[in-house]
Amino acid sequence: MLDADPQSLGLSPEGLARIDRTLADLIAAGELAGAVTLVARHGKVAHRSVQGMKDLSSAEPLKFDTIFRIFSMTKAVTAVAMMILREEGLWAPEDLVSKHLPEFEGVKMLDGIAAAPTLLHLLTHTMGLGYGWNPEDPVDAAYLAKGVWGQGSLADMSKAIAACPLGFVPGSQWRYSLGMDLQGAIIETLSGMSLPDFMREKIFKPLGMVDTDFFVPAEKMPRLATLYRMSKTKGLTTSNLPIIARGPEAIPPLPGGGGGLFSTVTDYARFAQMLLNRGELEGVRIISPESVAEMTAQQLSPDLLAGGYGIGLQQIRPGYGQAYNGAVFHDPAAAGSKVGRGTYQWDGAAGTWFWVDWETDLIFVGLIQRMAEEGTPHLQAITQDLIAEALG
Repeated sequence: MLDADPQSLGLSPEGLARIDRTLADLIAAGELAGAVTLVARHGKVAHRSVQGMKDLSSAEPLKFDTIFRIFSMTKAVTAVAMMILREEGLWAPEDLVSKHLPEFEGVKMLDGIAAAPTLLHLLTHTMGLGYGWNPEDPVDAAYLAKGVWGQGSLADMSKAIAACPLGFVPGSQWRYSLGMDLQGAIIETLSGMSLPDFMREKIFKPLGMVDTDFFVPAEKMPRLATLYRMSKTKGLTTSNLPIIARGPEAIPPLPGGGGGLFSTVTDYARFAQMLLNRGELEGVRIISPESVAEMTAQQLSPDLLAGGYGIGLQQIRPGYGQAYNGAVFHDPAAAGSKVGRGTYQWDGAAGTWFWVDWETDLIFVGLIQRMAEEGTPHLQAITQDLIAEALG
């Protein structure tokens, strides 16, 4: 992706500079260690920015090739992997999950009644799964008791999850979950390849994503950004979250399709641009335009859109719904947003974010290294508003 003068792409340099100043202010205030951003329009890079530190203790600055934990931005990559297999006729949204993961045959809900979840439920966080984080929640407590996060493979993880109850009738509620990690088990079953190998061969290598994987090789470890969280008394401190922040040195036993990837701003921009180009980048086609349209279409029922959708920094609001493994603005005006209709987006647990806007022919990728929590600036919404101003 070549750089171009932003004005030639219909973007105001002054407007783009406001994004940099906003992030610089947050860095100066101690809210962020640093930030790397990239804006591309009409297939060309309009703006790149790098500010702040890769590591605060050493004062080592961030660079454009700094490697970040992108956590849940992995989910969109997993959706593309699923669509590759969909084009091969290996699954359909109406398929029962048990067709591909037999251990889910007769899976029961908390009340003991059997359920029949489909892949559409799995792809949209409406299956009734949990994440295994909250011991006070009955579904999560079951995951913890079964050692879901401690399994030795995605296949074993699937079996452990299947032995736990679903939280509700599939399709009746929305709950953030391990659904994308189960998709990883399905990808391995249908392809006969490990999830890392499948993504590497079918997505990363064809797209030239040279620094994206489920681990960081030894020679690249000096480029890995230090991960932080906010302490009320100490400010930004290094983060140690065992369930989430697994060691980067080797591919983990559970290469999470929901949050396991490391990447750079340039790599992820190539992935986002492929989606913007409706499945193709620089003459290499990953999925068809029809697959991109299906993957990024709003899928939730009217009842869920009326108030049962949202997590954390993802706001519950009209006009904003769920596509496969990501969110979509199906009615931006109703959502109070200035992005184009159909914009597809998601973010990550360490504050990373991206969106793909077909109406304005624009992508944005932002990478930071602060674990998202209450009080974290909502950079997705902030930068979307600033980009709208830059577009005039």
